[in-house]
Amino acid sequence: MYISTYDDLSAFCGRARCHVAIAIDTEFLRERTYHAKLCLVQVATPDECVVIDPLTIDDLSPLAELMADVDTLKVFHACSQDMEVLVHTLGVCPAPIFDTQVAAGFLGERAQCSYHNLVHSFCGVSLPKTESLTDWSRRPLSPQQIEYAVDDVRYLIDAYRVIESKLHSLGRTAWVRDEIRPLADPAHYRSDPRSAFKRVKRINACTRRQLAVARELAAWREHRAEDRDIPRKWVMSDEVLVALCRRVPKTIEDFRAVRGTEQLSARDVEVALDAIARGVRCPAENLPSIGRAHRTPAPELESVIDLMYALIRLVSDRSGVATSLIISRDGLLDYIDHPERSPLREGWRFELVGTLIDDLLRGDIGLTVKDGALEIL
Repeated sequence: MYISTYDDLSAFCGRARCHVAIAIDTEFLRERTYHAKLCLVQVATPDECVVIDPLTIDDLSPLAELMADVDTLKVFHACSQDMEVLVHTLGVCPAPIFDTQVAAGFLGERAQCSYHNLVHSFCGVSLPKTESLTDWSRRPLSPQQIEYAVDDVRYLIDAYRVIESKLHSLGRTAWVRDEIRPLADPAHYRSDPRSAFKRVKRINACTRRQLAVARELAAWREHRAEDRDIPRKWVMSDEVLVALCRRVPKTIEDFRAVRGTEQLSARDVEVALDAIARGVRCPAENLPSIGRAHRTPAPELESVIDLMYALIRLVSDRSGVATSLIISRDGLLDYIDHPERSPLREGWRFELVGTLIDDLLRGDIGLTVKDGALEIL
């Protein structure tokens, strides 16, 4: 069950590659490093469950080869963070993959269905949560910790089989594959330092010129944090970064006047000032912008969006596909502006919703209440 040597890892991965599908989960820490630190990899096949200890195995190439094996499906639950840490640690992007959280959203479960709820719904098993705050980097691991870690994959293969069967009977297997496909793209896990400013808290309140400064300063912070392998907030907090963008200091004295810059070295301050100056010099035509987190429709469109969303909810209730998977309210507003660009125009969303939205907007169909429930007229 516990693998801590290269030979045992190689032997297990050889056995695992004989199976059509295996379940994967990881345990990692990201509180003290820039990249998440991989601490455990749990793998389940139809025959066995193991915990792989990457902290005691210098050569993880057998695991990398298993993750890249195109003949073995890798089943995850809520895969994005697991994929991110595996891509960084192993240097390969696991593929092909299946995400049970995404798939469950096509079968009447909430779009963000937890693993515990998934196992309860599809396997009838209630899992304990006793080790949820464990420091997985500490060694040795106790038998209870190992058992808890194994539980995260022990039932995943069984859940996958039930889910796959239900998807097949409903003709939705291709829908789920289309939705999961972007998650297997390595580009999905590459961060662009020059886009990091978009994730800064309260950045939406900045002017476009201040955003240009933020773009340069946040990119410098990303490089500095990665070089030192520390969390970006240890270099500079979001609050300090926004304050610097608003004050736009030109001298070391002005820079140091901002509280929270004391931990930066003199060299760091010089480089940060250069970044700020580049933002100030940015040509007007290249100034960045950030769309609002939630768009507010014009008053005359609010009722139209409400009606459209009611139709989407009705389709969701009838089909069992989670509303948030189909489209958001902002997505409906985008549909009004540019219907040809909407995801409702292609793939499984078009198959599910079809022309109902167009029919509604043209007045060819309507909504009514019958026996306390919405109906299409």
